[in-house]
Amino acid sequence: MSAFEFQLFNTLTYSNHLQARDGEIRVGQHLQNQNLGSAKFVLIGVNENVGPQANLGRTGSENAFNAFLKVFLNSQYYKGSSIENLAFLGVIEQRSKAVNPSDASALVEELDTLLLTILKDYIKQGQIPIVVGGGHNNALPLMRWAASFGKLSVVNIDAHADLRPTEKRHSGNSFSFALQENLLMNYGVFGLHEAFNNEWIRLQLERPEIRYRFYEDYLEGPHQLTDDVLGFIQHQHHAVGIEIDMDAIAMMPSSALSPSGWSLDQIRTLLIKMQQIHPQIAYLHLTEAAPNSNQEEIVVGKALSYLVRDFLRFH
Repeated sequence: MSAFEFQLFNTLTYSNHLQARDGEIRVGQHLQNQNLGSAKFVLIGVNENVGPQANLGRTGSENAFNAFLKVFLNSQYYKGSSIENLAFLGVIEQRSKAVNPSDASALVEELDTLLLTILKDYIKQGQIPIVVGGGHNNALPLMRWAASFGKLSVVNIDAHADLRPTEKRHSGNSFSFALQENLLMNYGVFGLHEAFNNEWIRLQLERPEIRYRFYEDYLEGPHQLTDDVLGFIQHQHHAVGIEIDMDAIAMMPSSALSPSGWSLDQIRTLLIKMQQIHPQIAYLHLTEAAPNSNQEEIVVGKALSYLVRDFLRFH
């Protein structure tokens, strides 16, 4: 029996999330009449924690997508909004949240295969998947899918480079595998925390196809995150995947929660400014949020909802 189950969006399943109000149309009500075939953006949820657990991370990533849905489905829809271009495909559920650490890596490989199959079966070339929840391990099947259509580069806002060795799969080596498989033309990772990227990773960062900057460099100045990211994207004359690890945001409940990092508004501003240069976007991946209490679910749910709505402005 598979450790994961893919559930297609069903209006009845998510009706209990909706809090209808007279005179208003909520996003969840609008999605009940969605057209998957014509949608520019396709939302996919991943409720799993095997990737972070295989990487000795904090549990809770299996809760992020549901926290997001509770907020996002109840946010406002209005005519002319970018929500018109969105469809909700479904969610991958991890059947058992209790995982034996010795089994976690094999489960990550199983999840790699499942997510790639879903992307190939449901997402057409030209559509942009938005994957929310789970660990950063899910970046690898996203990159495998996107690279099948042509040249691909990825920009990652992250405290960690996720360039660990490839002896086994986990949330910390998706980009190592991607480079090993020649999936990427360039990899830009910005906001790395010096104290949490080891010597092995620092050596990998010197590869010619990688651009990077440490968070401490931004603190010293004069570098700016927006300049680095927009500059990186402008030099890519092909599709670009956007990765945002929620542990890059200060005090965000995540698999590697940190008191130091960007504010949510800085990341929102960055997403909005990306639209000004009209990049060819392959996908958006919002990953590693890991709420473990009602209060944390509120924070994560609203943060992810803001980021998705900001990204949808790319219409």
